[in-house]
Amino acid sequence: MKNLYFELFRVFFRIGAFTFGGGYAMLPLIEEEIVEHKKWVKKEDIYDFFAVSQSFPGAIAINTSTLVGYKVAGKRGAIAATFGVILPSFLIITIIATFFTKIADLSVVKAIFSGINGAVIVLILLAARKMLKIALHDALSVLLVITTVVIILFTKISPIFLIIGGALIGLLLYVYNHHYKTK
Repeated sequence: MKNLYFELFRVFFRIGAFTFGGGYAMLPLIEEEIVEHKKWVKKEDIYDFFAVSQSFPGAIAINTSTLVGYKVAGKRGAIAATFGVILPSFLIITIIATFFTKIADLSVVKAIFSGINGAVIVLILLAARKMLKIALHDALSVLLVITTVVIILFTKISPIFLIIGGALIGLLLYVYNHHYKTK
């Protein structure tokens, strides 16, 4: 079991160390490593992990690592995976904060960050595309996605209320399907 804790730490440390752009940019890498290589989580389940992780406060990558770690190896697995994904950012930010003011205006540093930004956008779009493939399974889910996009683009309603509303709609559908359709 100790090797499993270390493996959870190692996998999430690597994901955290080599992914720039935040949690959404990490999602395709988490999916590839956890589903394809390690086979710790089924493909259909990882999107549920992403959805739940997005619903909780905090960064989606940290929340996902915690859920995966817990599923794979319980509380200690959750701690190992979470610590693994957090540690690289902590170390990198500490190092950058120490030197950034001295190098921020260098053209080579600006060029590096410009290149990173382009790659991050692609990673986020890949994660969104994969989540849409799983999420859009019936007419109601398509309607909810379109409605949510329109509301976000054309109103000032907080996305938090949309997440809560989506959760309530899901709960109501669950109650309806399990209470009324089973009778």
